[in-house]
Amino acid sequence: MRAIFGIVTLLSCLSVHAEPCEKDAVALAEKGAQFIKTYGKEEMIARINRKDPMFYHGSLYLAMRDLRGITIAHPTTALIGKDFLDVPDADGKAFRHEMVAVARGRGKGWVDYKFRNPETGKVAPKSTYVLRVGDVALEAGIYKH
Repeated sequence: MRAIFGIVTLLSCLSVHAEPCEKDAVALAEKGAQFIKTYGKEEMIARINRKDPMFYHGSLYLAMRDLRGITIAHPTTALIGKDFLDVPDADGKAFRHEMVAVARGRGKGWVDYKFRNPETGKVAPKSTYVLRVGDVALEAGIYKH
């Protein structure tokens, strides 16, 4: 039931706004958390890495990071296993440190930063919802216009 609710929430916000919004990111992360609890972390990693449509919707997708900050699953598979913690955003903000702090601390929350939007090629404001699930953090981000 929960997964179905997540899909309905995702589709309703996208159909109204034509672009993903905060509800979509939260729903996607929660759907990923439920998937991990049901099928395990390794299956979630495989699904993320192969851009499974259940967890990949163009500019809105799920990624996974360990609590040290290493990317362990991402639709852009070249990022897997890399430590980008100290690579800042366009304004010099070390936003990945903040993501790890959110995951280690309260376990869920938003991180704002600027990043190149792959659809437009331009740097744009982005907000990512971080949700800790056991020893990993799921991340789902949206670009703000």
